[in-house]
Amino acid sequence: MKKKIKVVAAVIENDQNEVLCALRSNDMSLPNMWEFPGGKVEEGEDIYSAIVREIEEELHCKIKATELHNEHTHEYDTFIIELIAIKAEIVEGTPQPTEHAKLVWLNKENLDSLVWAPADVPAVELLIDNVN
Repeated sequence: MKKKIKVVAAVIENDQNEVLCALRSNDMSLPNMWEFPGGKVEEGEDIYSAIVREIEEELHCKIKATELHNEHTHEYDTFIIELIAIKAEIVEGTPQPTEHAKLVWLNKENLDSLVWAPADVPAVELLIDNVN
């Protein structure tokens, strides 16, 4: 049986209605694919605390989680991911790519120009659908 991993991802928007996108580095699984930054939910941790912690660890900035964006379960070859996307805003600092190869701010209508990790695609599609 495949391992199931519960992961939170931050859909961070700025004042220009752009969304922060993170490029997975060559050292990560699914290298060179784009994702919303985040990570695993620890045992006993709620999803909102998890996303605040993960963004502080990964991007060296503080966020405020505002609302649930969507939840999606995706089965990869070796594991199953339960991805919980949470809308958030930066309250302190500027995101720094410490684990990712690159960070970019992109207008929602241009999100489909990137090659996204499969688990992130439903969250991306929902953002694009809400623009139209």
